[in-house]
Amino acid sequence: MTRMLNTNLVMILAIIGILAFSSANNVVVGQCPGMEGLITQCSEYVEKSGPEMSPSPQCCHEIENADTPCLCQHFNKAILQFIDIQKVIYVARSCGKPIPSGTTCGGVTVS
Repeated sequence: MTRMLNTNLVMILAIIGILAFSSANNVVVGQCPGMEGLITQCSEYVEKSGPEMSPSPQCCHEIENADTPCLCQHFNKAILQFIDIQKVIYVARSCGKPIPSGTTCGGVTVS
């Protein structure tokens, strides 16, 4: 069972990584500071499936160094198939770097 979960996580990471670095609009989410670290350290906390979980210290370190408004601007439909924006907002808040109120993140306006 653990092997299957690890395989699914690796697959999700690979897909998000591919999608993050290419898009139909030629907007590269990979240009946003912190994207690579977020993919490697935080993906399990923001994926669509599973419960909301408190992020790891490693994930929070990446959140602290990320340009979250930049990332929010560039979440496209392809990426949103794999991540839950409400979990992204929760993780950012949990790490002490909330996404500013009024920011549109993946089509959701943060309150």
